[in-house]
Amino acid sequence: MERVWGGRALEDVYGRALPSEMPFGEAWELVDREEQQSVVDCGPWDGMTLHQLWNEHRAGIFGEGYESHGRFPILLKILDSRDDLSIQVHPSAAYAEVAGGEPKTEMWYIADSSPGAKLYVGLKSGVSRGDFEAGVRSGTVESLVHAIQPCRGESIFIASGRLHAIGAGFLIHEIQQNSDTTYRVYDWNRSGLDGRPRELHIEQSLSSIDFDDFEPTMDAAEGKTLASCEWFRTEKDAVSAGGQVAAPDPDRFVLVSIVEGALVSKAGRRFHKGMTLLLPRGASPLQAMEDSEILFITLPC
Repeated sequence: MERVWGGRALEDVYGRALPSEMPFGEAWELVDREEQQSVVDCGPWDGMTLHQLWNEHRAGIFGEGYESHGRFPILLKILDSRDDLSIQVHPSAAYAEVAGGEPKTEMWYIADSSPGAKLYVGLKSGVSRGDFEAGVRSGTVESLVHAIQPCRGESIFIASGRLHAIGAGFLIHEIQQNSDTTYRVYDWNRSGLDGRPRELHIEQSLSSIDFDDFEPTMDAAEGKTLASCEWFRTEKDAVSAGGQVAAPDPDRFVLVSIVEGALVSKAGRRFHKGMTLLLPRGASPLQAMEDSEILFITLPC
């Protein structure tokens, strides 16, 4: 996805062939949306979309207990921020229903960061809604938002309602609800790729922001678990060369995101860093070809 704040890390770091010289900010790694689809690229389901797999082979590929979801409910992205993203918020389920959007909760895993790079998350201590509205009017919102300088390997959970922006200099693996609703409240007074200011959503943002969310910190992992909520569970593991990579529960699927290293399947197919795989229920384990850093993403029942 071309983005005004993007760069070329998808090409330089992960070896992707980008289709133009424009800045690319997002790679939608695993997606089931009406406008975008992941497609199987080998094996007996070659050419089928993720939506088809989910609706036609749900129990066999993904496991039992997922009957309530019309579309595959997780969306995985890799984000390359060479410039600051807009300061934004995602709506809760209650407000999304009123406003005609989709609720969205997500998490970020820091795969790489430049020295001094900042995340903007939550409000500075004591900032009131009135203070924030005054900042919107004066174009000084950035002075009211809490900034963090995270390290590679850290993560943070972004619940719906949490004000946030990714600053310049990050490569991030994002795990989120299957949603594409974002309300921009401030965009650094810049123009988009078409030379015009990007649309802001002031009223929707003010109705969505959690104004009691002050100065959050990066999350502390609980064992291997980085984040766990009703929409996804993300775990991280370091796998030594020769070790196996398999689903935590053999009766359910797992998404495998390779942050570092390389894996090989039983059939000899190789997968390198930056790739995301969907391992069906009962799939044979993969083997690490070198020391690897892996994210495992599952869907709670």
